[in-house]
Amino acid sequence: MPAIANLPAFALSGNTLHAEGVALTDIAERFGTPTWVYSRSAIESAWSEFAQATQGRRALVCFAIKANSNLAILDLLARHGAGFDIVSGGELARVLAAGGDPSKIVFSGVGKSREEMRQALAAGVRCFNVESESELVQLDAVAGSLGLTAPISLRVNPDVDAGTHPYISTGLRDNKFGIAHDRALAAYRQAAQLPNLRIEGIDCHIGSQITEVEPFLAALDRVLDLTDQLAAEGIVIRHLDLGGGLGITYRDETPPARGAMLAAIFERIDAWVVKRGLTPAEGPEVLFEFGRAMVGNAGLLLTRVEVLKRNGDRHFAVVDAAMNDLMRPAMYEAWHDIVAVAPTSAPAENYDIVGPVCESGDWLGRDRQLALAEGDLLAILSAGAYGMSMSSNYNTRTRGAEVMVDGTAVHLVREREQIADLFAGEHRLPAR
Repeated sequence: MPAIANLPAFALSGNTLHAEGVALTDIAERFGTPTWVYSRSAIESAWSEFAQATQGRRALVCFAIKANSNLAILDLLARHGAGFDIVSGGELARVLAAGGDPSKIVFSGVGKSREEMRQALAAGVRCFNVESESELVQLDAVAGSLGLTAPISLRVNPDVDAGTHPYISTGLRDNKFGIAHDRALAAYRQAAQLPNLRIEGIDCHIGSQITEVEPFLAALDRVLDLTDQLAAEGIVIRHLDLGGGLGITYRDETPPARGAMLAAIFERIDAWVVKRGLTPAEGPEVLFEFGRAMVGNAGLLLTRVEVLKRNGDRHFAVVDAAMNDLMRPAMYEAWHDIVAVAPTSAPAENYDIVGPVCESGDWLGRDRQLALAEGDLLAILSAGAYGMSMSSNYNTRTRGAEVMVDGTAVHLVREREQIADLFAGEHRLPAR
């Protein structure tokens, strides 16, 4: 059964695209379209690579749940011992509902509210990744009001160019994230003086969809340099949180393998530790926060062609998925491969794949060579990350179902929304 390049869980069998052992045509008949389809084996395979690369080391691999916050995925990763990177109180609630261990949760985010701080302290999260001096003061006050001590690391902005899309670059001086590297030492001094905070580590995250090792190593060097400066002042760093951002192959990108990327990082850290007269086992614990690299190529969006039309020289395939379902193309001009679920030998045309939303930016793929008829099924690939988690109800459109394929079994892991659900919390004005 020939697999699609870089997507071993999705393959053609009997001229029909399958997710593991299940035909996508059967999923569409059972659950309708649009529907998100995830592969359990693909998620577990990605996790296994990270787990093997950290085996025998003091390391914690966290899943950045903003990439995909479905409870079934969180539950699956929690069973395998994953930690979780969260950026809101809602994400905290999701992890706890999925059975995640709060002592393996790191709370990131540039604008945590005081209520979110209280919730995370009450839950017993492992660490707060603090992103400003003001947040230090606020967190100290909240922790003090509860009679607790907040474990913290500071997110340091190393001013390293990740070489990615500007909207997902987070490590440059003009980004909103983190504390500037040249202010970090003073911020740590401030944190050390606050009575309800306990310094645990340093956090650094430079962006997303990074396809080279060098930016990670450049950021790591700056983090290690700061760690030395802090040690000289008696501030002990117990862990290095190196974030995530490892890219996947959407089209022709060649990101490093998961294990190779981590091996390069550990090699750099080990050399730094040995230079200080320690053994690698005596070095700091290392945390990672991967999202896209865990689930991006483990999912697709299944959609059906509603209308074929032509305007001038342009051919359009209007499908029942739209920008409200998958925002990445409209937002980033991102590429997702789009394939026919049941390919035919009919002549192909050059189509723009577009949705029914009332926006010219509502497109999912441009200039795609496909042989199509109205009613055909399409699979939008590499959609397991930042798909459903970024979706909306724009145009009062319901969001599709989510299913998890496990061999030949299919599990509904999120019900399709109903229109009445979308305004159930709204109220008409009373009569005057």
